[in-house]
Amino acid sequence: MTTLLAFLATLAILIFVHEYGHYRVARLAGVRVLRFSVGFGPVLATRQDRHGTEWSLSALPLGGYVKMLDEREGEVAPDQLAYAFNRQSLGKRAAIVAAGPLANFLLAILLLWGLNLTGIPVLKPVLGEPAPASPAALAGIRAGETVVAINGEKPESWQDMHLLLLKHAFRDERLRLETQDPSGHFAYRNVIAPPRDEAFEQSPMSVLGLTRYLPPVEAVIGQLSPDGEGQRAGLRPGDRIRAVEGAPTAHWDEVVKKIRASADKRLVLRIERQGREMDLALTPRPITEGGQVIGRIGAAPRIDPSVMETLRGVARYGVWDSLTRALARTWELSAFSLEMMGRMVIGQVSLKNLSGPITIADYAGQSAQSGAVAFFSFLALLSISLAVLNLLPVPLLDGGHLLYYFAEFLTGRPVSDRTQEIGQKIGISLLATLMFFALYNDLQRLLAG
Repeated sequence: MTTLLAFLATLAILIFVHEYGHYRVARLAGVRVLRFSVGFGPVLATRQDRHGTEWSLSALPLGGYVKMLDEREGEVAPDQLAYAFNRQSLGKRAAIVAAGPLANFLLAILLLWGLNLTGIPVLKPVLGEPAPASPAALAGIRAGETVVAINGEKPESWQDMHLLLLKHAFRDERLRLETQDPSGHFAYRNVIAPPRDEAFEQSPMSVLGLTRYLPPVEAVIGQLSPDGEGQRAGLRPGDRIRAVEGAPTAHWDEVVKKIRASADKRLVLRIERQGREMDLALTPRPITEGGQVIGRIGAAPRIDPSVMETLRGVARYGVWDSLTRALARTWELSAFSLEMMGRMVIGQVSLKNLSGPITIADYAGQSAQSGAVAFFSFLALLSISLAVLNLLPVPLLDGGHLLYYFAEFLTGRPVSDRTQEIGQKIGISLLATLMFFALYNDLQRLLAG
């Protein structure tokens, strides 16, 4: 239910803001708006305001629209022609169309600005022990090193580091990491990126061998997934794992290594519960991560909050600095999204990276459960993605209409109805193909999870 409500709230906010951008600029341009709808299909609720606009909530929430007075869509009374969209100047029409994506950019900037002002909990960019024989291990990275810079760019948090690694891993064959160890010594680590295969695209951090540092944690169960193998086998929060297959374990990472290496293999755990020891058998569920099949039982350790305090911080800035950072982050994420789309088009990045409504719903639910900061951060990221997508020069999208207006600007006459009809068919085909791959990927992730 949390996931569903978070998903609906996310869609409602993003759609309303996008369509309100179109609506507000249309009103300012003197165009009469007939209907403002959040959703498509059968109307669930409606009301009419004093300007004659019908505000509607429709059954299918995957989109919305603003219907304006337009001679191309029906007969317009002579005394209303001045208020028709198609009678407006080229500049006004372009401004109305561009206002939707711009509203989404504005929403993202305001959200990021507010988060920067109030403070964002962050994790410091401290690296854990890299996987054996991984590019990070070959580069000499050791547990406890803090990343100071990546190819000259400074990350301020683990989240920043992740984004910078994604950006540079797809651009450069070599990642130059400047690190600082706990004693204060600096070092330069040259991490050679492997071929950009499917495993790399799905999980570049795992393939590079880069992990987040965790202080030594006792092998005590803290949480269990409701559908995980651990809970099915009878594990409970508070259980201390003393041994796996007879091999003593003292720390959580020792348990994790053995479980990850035992996908679909029966394991016997010796646990201590309320002073009594007992054996429990379970079979780790196989999943694919970073191109490798690993085992997972759906268990997380019990961590003393004070142990993690040294790795946490709060990023908070002044009014002006918060705004400039919000603008810079919006630009950076927009450029990165556009770059990844371009790489998909030319075949450098797999279409399996596309996500559809199921994945979005899952992330919306997870972020909502993680708190307001996580949810608003996710909302800002999605708003930027929606804006960039809508500005693509594809018929049916806002960017397609702007392309027509640019052609009209160059030629001095509107694009013909025939050309627009052909473009509409192409646009429908492209968007349908895009949606097919996105839904297919969603279902594949759902079945694999």
